[in-house]
Amino acid sequence: MLEGRRVFLFQSGLLVASTLAGCGRGASVAPAVAVRSWRGVVSQLPGMPTTDGAGVRLTRIIGQPALRNLDPFILLDRFHSDEPGAYIRGFPDHPHRGFETVTVMLEGRLRHRDSRGNHGLITGGGAQWMTAGRGIVHSEMPEQVEGFMSGFQLWVNLPAREKMCPQLYQDLQPAQLTEERLGPSGSKVRVIAGREGSLVGPVRERPTQPMLMTLALEDERPFELSTPVDHTAFAFVSRGEVEIGAEDRGTLVGEGSLALLGPGDRLRVRARGVRSELLLAAARPIGEPIVQRGPFVMNTEEEIRRAFDDYRAGVLDRS
Repeated sequence: MLEGRRVFLFQSGLLVASTLAGCGRGASVAPAVAVRSWRGVVSQLPGMPTTDGAGVRLTRIIGQPALRNLDPFILLDRFHSDEPGAYIRGFPDHPHRGFETVTVMLEGRLRHRDSRGNHGLITGGGAQWMTAGRGIVHSEMPEQVEGFMSGFQLWVNLPAREKMCPQLYQDLQPAQLTEERLGPSGSKVRVIAGREGSLVGPVRERPTQPMLMTLALEDERPFELSTPVDHTAFAFVSRGEVEIGAEDRGTLVGEGSLALLGPGDRLRVRARGVRSELLLAAARPIGEPIVQRGPFVMNTEEEIRRAFDDYRAGVLDRS
């Protein structure tokens, strides 16, 4: 039933699009034929162990030497440990300018505070989408002394016209995220940004038109979704093993691997044998120069120098 609903929604959307495209062209023009193009795995990449903040142990997936960035994605880190020493010192005050940080919490509690007086608690099953824009100084500190701390931080670039925009926070509690069970086994999708069929994530429209979701697959039933054909897309398998690609032509992606996905308007994933979890992301590439120095992501060296000057002068976050 669910798969049938998704196919109906997808085909209905294509029919509406082709009808609108035909407006004003005359009755003799036939509507375009919809052809699915399945995204496949172009390459796979393991994460790299590292530390950041005040000694938090992480796995760096995007932003490592083998993959400096994936336009518009600048960085992807995974934190995942039940050892307090791996996360307890957190991320004390540090600056950002020129991009957006996205925190996806799977388990644990993380307290956010910043130089503009904003603060909030990101809990397991929730998320935060922060637009640093012209600049912010903030901290992200664990609000727990034991137990599991697990999740992701993703950095999404901003186009030049948006890099000095006002700061914006979207703090999303678990109940605000859009979730749906995918079958009797308990598999589920949780949508943070973008649309999957009738499910719409709560993140307001962003310049890169992102799609971001987590999947927990309890059986081998395939999950299919629509994606904008030209968006950059990836999948990170945080647990188990999944097959990605068209039926009978899929590629196996194991735990701890990032799958870079080729172009297409459809994506199919299927767990293989064991319970599997993954993060799926897609966004419109910006296609502009990327100059990154630590916590600042701009378009030119001059803009980077100005960011450091503003930070030292204490005016990074001033509008």
